[in-house]
Amino acid sequence: MKLIYKIGIAILLSAAIVAFAMPTKTKKGSKMDQIHVTFETNFGAITVALYNETPLHRDNFVKLAEEHYFDSLLFHRVIDNFMIQAGDPDSKGAPAGKTLGMGGPGYTIPAEFNTKFIHKKGALAAARRGGPQNPKKESSGSQFYIVVGQQVPMEQLDAMVAQKADQAKAEYIQTKLYEPENKAYLNELIELQKAGDRQNFMAKWQEFNDRYKDSLTTVPTFSYTEEQKNTYSTIGGTPHLDMDYTVFGEVIQGLDVVDKIAKVATDRNNRPLEDVIITKVSVEK
Repeated sequence: MKLIYKIGIAILLSAAIVAFAMPTKTKKGSKMDQIHVTFETNFGAITVALYNETPLHRDNFVKLAEEHYFDSLLFHRVIDNFMIQAGDPDSKGAPAGKTLGMGGPGYTIPAEFNTKFIHKKGALAAARRGGPQNPKKESSGSQFYIVVGQQVPMEQLDAMVAQKADQAKAEYIQTKLYEPENKAYLNELIELQKAGDRQNFMAKWQEFNDRYKDSLTTVPTFSYTEEQKNTYSTIGGTPHLDMDYTVFGEVIQGLDVVDKIAKVATDRNNRPLEDVIITKVSVEK
């Protein structure tokens, strides 16, 4: 019951930043037809292939790259065994110690989740704003990350799938709570939480959940293929992000550079103490 209470409060108050287009003519078809984007950095070059199955993210990424949007930006957030993140325009020339991760081009991109594409090591994915302010999980217009991750045993993946199914149902209820017709429920829950009235908060929260319990069976879920499980258990990655953040490409050259960047020393905000700079970006169609 304590966990449910905490979840209820988090749903009401969370506003986390996970630091969260113009079409381009492209070739379509096999993997050989994918667009390649190369990032030259002061640590070496990283080349990514963009998936044709995520055209909104692909075309936006190409547009920004061709406009030199990423030139001189930093990999401003680096967490070893997790990911390296870039794309914040505020990072260009940012002085040491400046907190980064909030910048962007002023728009978001609709999520393009695809069960084929998982957060394996080397995956290219879009950052986004978290919390109830972004119920559709729309991507940042420019911020992206490359997965480093670590190996995950197959048995843990099965447990994670079940956990994510529960999470999907909780997010469905959260979305319903913020719909206009449920404003009275939301306001009452907020007042009960402010008053510290746990008993009545829980009763009201359960009442609200019961309103939608029959429709929870329609909430989509997913499972991993044996090949995907094998990928996570051998190559590694960050499976807890799957179907929450859009994966739209993967590293095809320079994974050693990604590993090198992931090992740099960082401050308490995960910003590298030595700037990791994207000096130049090129697009090959």
